[in-house]
Amino acid sequence: MCYWFVVSVAAWGALSLIGIYWHPLHASSAVACLFAMAIGCLANWFKNHSFHCAITGPLFMIAGALFLASEVHIIQINESWLWSCVVIGVGMAFLLEWMYARRRES
Repeated sequence: MCYWFVVSVAAWGALSLIGIYWHPLHASSAVACLFAMAIGCLANWFKNHSFHCAITGPLFMIAGALFLASEVHIIQINESWLWSCVVIGVGMAFLLEWMYARRRES
């Protein structure tokens, strides 16, 4: 968890610096936060092989890309629907990891 957090905060900081010049990546945007979490998940998956990170990393990246497309007016999305999908996806990823880890231990 600590490794994921450090990588995510570093990625968020870098994306926020870009956001100073390109508004869709400003520090408090969903785009910057989701991309930073995706980078943290992918880094954690490569280092620790966390099963849930193999699911949540791409999920965060796709959600971030959809928010970015919405922010630059390429598509129009219902933000509450997209956030609901992210929350459900993260919940399912942790549930699957819990079930998978339980079977692997036995």
